[in-house]
Amino acid sequence: MTGTSSTDAANPGFVAIIPARLSSTRLPGKPLADIGGVPMVIRVAWQARASGAARVVIATDAPEVLRIATEHGIEALLTRADHPSGTDRLAEAAQSLRLGTETRVVNVQGDEPLIDPQAIAAVADALARDPDCAIATAAHPIDTLADYLNPNVVKVVVSAHDRALYFSRAPIPFERDAAPGADSLSAALRSAPVLRHVGLYAYRVAFLQRYPGLARSPLEALESLEQLRALWHGLPITVLRLADAPAPGVDTPADLERVRALVRSQGGQASDPAGSAV
Repeated sequence: MTGTSSTDAANPGFVAIIPARLSSTRLPGKPLADIGGVPMVIRVAWQARASGAARVVIATDAPEVLRIATEHGIEALLTRADHPSGTDRLAEAAQSLRLGTETRVVNVQGDEPLIDPQAIAAVADALARDPDCAIATAAHPIDTLADYLNPNVVKVVVSAHDRALYFSRAPIPFERDAAPGADSLSAALRSAPVLRHVGLYAYRVAFLQRYPGLARSPLEALESLEQLRALWHGLPITVLRLADAPAPGVDTPADLERVRALVRSQGGQASDPAGSAV
């Protein structure tokens, strides 16, 4: 995909914040997992730096992550350990950093060491282009029936103007007249299209200040999707369409081994693309 961050007076640069919670039920110590000799969260920060972000900050609940970030020359700050979501952690970080209310903040997940820097910049720019939206996020077309039916693959339905109408783990949109026993996506679903949500978000600080005070919605609780809180309260979300699926993230030990193999195949880069060698 293409896209770069804007830094002119009308569209100033954005801040990338990386929430990094050390505890993980499926992969304890995940942010510090070694990938080609570099902690995972540091690789994420390198990708964020390559996006053209005006500032890259790791927001963590763990002093050990703070220390590692400092050793690698990455700005970091400690946040509370009891945040219910990454968005709440971002809200605290934005307040601690004293960011202006119109500053755009991109939430770069701490378990996405191969994230495309251009995607980070493009989501920030999507928010800048739509001043009425509270959030910008991303999606890409689903091309297999298995992904369409998989509840672990979050789907999003958008309007003609690429505003999110709904996010769900269910197969949406649903084709009422689908042929029984189909083993692939129909032409109608492909042309809709069916979109897979990508967990990359841009917010304005004004929204982050408001978010912790928004009541949790019943839809959010049912689907376990925190973005439904914004839709429930009438806050629009613009959706950037990516041409292709992003590189895999890390949720499990198997994911970690897959990403390690990908990094090895790419030569095991062990330096910051912005220029700081390890």
